[in-house]
Amino acid sequence: MADGLAIKVLLVDDQAMVGEAVRKMVADEPGIEFRFCPDPAAAIDAANEFRPTVILQDLVMPDIDGLQLVRYFRANAVTRETPLVVLSSKEEPTTKAKAFALGANDYMVKLPDKLEVVARIKYHSLGYIHLLERNEAYRQLAETQREMAAELARAARYVQSLLPAPLTSGPVRAAWKFVPSSQLAGDMFGYHWIDKKHLAIYLLDVSGHGVGSALLAVSAANVLAAGTAGTADPRDPGAVVTHLNGMFQMDRQDGKYFTIWYGVYKPATRSLAYCNAGHPPALLFSGGELHQLEADAPAVGMVPELPFETRTITLADGARLLVFSDGTMELEQANGEMWSFADFMTRLGSELATAGDDLIQRHLDHARGLMGREAFTDDFSMLDVRF
Repeated sequence: MADGLAIKVLLVDDQAMVGEAVRKMVADEPGIEFRFCPDPAAAIDAANEFRPTVILQDLVMPDIDGLQLVRYFRANAVTRETPLVVLSSKEEPTTKAKAFALGANDYMVKLPDKLEVVARIKYHSLGYIHLLERNEAYRQLAETQREMAAELARAARYVQSLLPAPLTSGPVRAAWKFVPSSQLAGDMFGYHWIDKKHLAIYLLDVSGHGVGSALLAVSAANVLAAGTAGTADPRDPGAVVTHLNGMFQMDRQDGKYFTIWYGVYKPATRSLAYCNAGHPPALLFSGGELHQLEADAPAVGMVPELPFETRTITLADGARLLVFSDGTMELEQANGEMWSFADFMTRLGSELATAGDDLIQRHLDHARGLMGREAFTDDFSMLDVRF
């Protein structure tokens, strides 16, 4: 048998001659273990210790009613699903019906020919063994899923530990919200002062889901945070993204690539330089106008030796920037339809002009309302930056 499971027959009958007859029937059958229990009061303990794949049980025994013993076997955790064949000295439809109603699987008038006894033993045992194997496979699958969920939870906590603290003072204020998906995708974002005159702001999204995508996101973010983008000037977004493209080609990253929006703000001139590599357009509300900060460049890692462009825009006093991942807008609504990009842009444009500090929370609540559930299928990442 698979996994070393053997056919194990437990016979419960007060007649020794019946026990001997059945023993002889299966004695020369390979792979069948046999145990005889002449005392019905000891039957449950015997079954718990022997773990049979089929139980043969007499219905007429002293000191205990055979149908009551059927109840006991079905109430016992070890034998609740074990095939049970009741034995009777004659064909009695009423007794047979009661036995089946109580959970018996089969009925034999004892004792039929050896061929029939062995055939029924094998038939019921093999079905039960397959059930045990399926149950074990399901148990192992559930355990694997629990381990994967725990691994994803640890990865999500690690990613969250790397995210920056909100900026609550100085010439720039920044807040954010990150809600990892149930599978953990590859979102990562941050901001830091390159020097006293330049603030870097970025959000990237690695393709795929799982720990591999999260680790690539962390690796790219570490390069940005450490300012180790080779000879690239960290104040030049196009140069930084060009260097990232050289470092993280998808053929060296298990086929993974990432989109990124990377910007550098210079308070002295109120200028925002930025580069967008395949990422959703950042939204800028400045001087009463809404700007989409996008570009035509592909994602990082898709095209080798590609130069990326830096664009610059001057910000009005009180300008507000919203940078986000596609998990904030590519939402399947409760009615099964996808939320349109146009509706997303209309809503966020209005929110940028009118909402207060709770802009991101309001959008998160709205998104969950559209989906009709709390969990996201992709990471939800959004940065709200005020200048």
